[in-house]
Amino acid sequence: MANAPTKPTTPVTKESSSASGAFASLTIPICIAVAICIYIFILGDSSHYKGGDPVAGEPTDLFGTVHKGGVIVPLIMSYVLMVIVFSIERMVVIGKASGTGNVEGFVKRIQSFLNAGNIAAASAECDKQKGSVANVIKSGLKKYSEMEIDQTMDVDQKTLAIQKDIEEATALEMPMLEQNLTIIATLVSIGTLTGLLGTVVGMIKAFGELGSGGAANPTALSNSISEALVNTALGIGTSAVSIVMYNVFTSKIDKLTYAIDETGFSIVQTFAASHKNSR
Repeated sequence: MANAPTKPTTPVTKESSSASGAFASLTIPICIAVAICIYIFILGDSSHYKGGDPVAGEPTDLFGTVHKGGVIVPLIMSYVLMVIVFSIERMVVIGKASGTGNVEGFVKRIQSFLNAGNIAAASAECDKQKGSVANVIKSGLKKYSEMEIDQTMDVDQKTLAIQKDIEEATALEMPMLEQNLTIIATLVSIGTLTGLLGTVVGMIKAFGELGSGGAANPTALSNSISEALVNTALGIGTSAVSIVMYNVFTSKIDKLTYAIDETGFSIVQTFAASHKNSR
């Protein structure tokens, strides 16, 4: 009868998860506060308007035009800041998970050591590489060594134990890479929707000017249309950047996952092939 499955040797990343969650909870309100300050003190500066009047004056540059987009502008700007901050954070995390060297080269070296039956060298290579991929592979290699000296299970049970250890180690490492990606994915939709909200608000104001008694005020009508178009542009731009960054990071994570799966399969197959005569 097989022994109860042991826990993987890769350390649990609860500390990393907590730190990532705290980072997100702090980043979002800070981005909103910074966006409001930029809207009020930079975009709304009197130097961007004719006569120095941000309320009644006409904008003289792009900053003033964006400021005329209204109160929804700082909200969309906070989305842009969030995309930038979380993208940088994910770049750092995924970069560390990849390790110190090229992942594809690392996988090839591990496979070469496995083909030569040199488990110690493969484990040493993991120590050099570091990162999540190396952690998972090292966990599998350690289980490989443990199964070689285990006398209580047959080859099939040992192979299954190695495979299970790699899967559990992967399950511990991968969530850390995917954290905060949901925020970027959410910004893809919410950026467009918020921009659309600004568009509707601006057009309501514009039609209100047209529907008022007497001749419409050209300045007020122009400001309303400008508000609608500015919010539309900012919303679409935010969503475009968000979806590009989300796809970039998911692609990188998929490559790391594939590297783990490929190397894990090699470990399992090498063990099974080298111990087939002891069935």
